[in-house]
Amino acid sequence: MIKILILGGTSEASALASAVAKRGIPAIFSYAGRVNTPKPQPLPTRIGGFGGVNGLVTFLAQERITHIVDATHPFAAQMSSNVLAAAAQCGVKATAFTRPAWQPVTGDQWQSVASIDEAVNALAGPPQRVLLAIGRMHLNAFADQPQHHYVLRLVDPPTSPLPLPDVSSVIDRGPFTLEGDLALLENQRIQRIVCKNAGGEGASSKLTAARRLGLPVVMIERPHLPSRLEAHTVDEVINWLT
Repeated sequence: MIKILILGGTSEASALASAVAKRGIPAIFSYAGRVNTPKPQPLPTRIGGFGGVNGLVTFLAQERITHIVDATHPFAAQMSSNVLAAAAQCGVKATAFTRPAWQPVTGDQWQSVASIDEAVNALAGPPQRVLLAIGRMHLNAFADQPQHHYVLRLVDPPTSPLPLPDVSSVIDRGPFTLEGDLALLENQRIQRIVCKNAGGEGASSKLTAARRLGLPVVMIERPHLPSRLEAHTVDEVINWLT
């Protein structure tokens, strides 16, 4: 009997959950718990971490999981590494449901960097209005470049002071549109964008908008992960499962 653990948080994970539910395949959907109001799923859902590799191993055994689909964010490197280690320990099959990384095209003004620290260093210079599209986890690092006004796009309203001296936030949830992102960049008078190379369609419109407006982008490239099995469409994952 197949029983799947889907590690979610992406639009791809939600699409897979719908496909699995329609087929009646037993599954559990797991959120990391970084968003206050996660999107409801058509599967039994848990929220929160597992407690490292050992906690994940325990969960897999308790729930009799046979397959893990890692559909977490491309920058959730620790979770993805934990999946590979736990699956190997338990003899559970594992694949990653990933989106292709974004690639620059003619007209893009990207500065590719390998880390958050390099992105912070790339912002040295005169004050600008910067759209910081990186989520909440690493905001405090950008306090090292306090001359800028940072605009944040967040899913949930901040519940505590943001760790930047000059900052404002826009509350919105993707997928985003080109028209909406053009309006955001123009209304907020953005002069530069900092983002992670998340890939996919749901958040790519800001890059098209930046290209149209001639704005430079500091692009944080994906972390290195161990070699693993990957799928790029729902059908590929379903075929692997069945």
